[in-house]
Amino acid sequence: MDESRQSSLTGAGAALRKAAPPPALCGFLLLLALIFTVSYAVGAGAGPVAPGMHGSGTSRGGGGGVDDMGNMQGGHG
Repeated sequence: MDESRQSSLTGAGAALRKAAPPPALCGFLLLLALIFTVSYAVGAGAGPVAPGMHGSGTSRGGGGGVDDMGNMQGGHG
């Protein structure tokens, strides 16, 4: 009886089982995707962190500010 079960597993089923990733890896990837989805939804619901902040492309005022790298800009020639 055991021999018939073993011989049926040596065919395509065994090759498919060896090609498939381990169940622990599948579970980890599923958990990772779930955590990412939940954190994205929470972040989207919370909205922007600093609503009054503008992108680095817009510049207001004449000079004397500090750019993104911490260097002084404008004001002195």
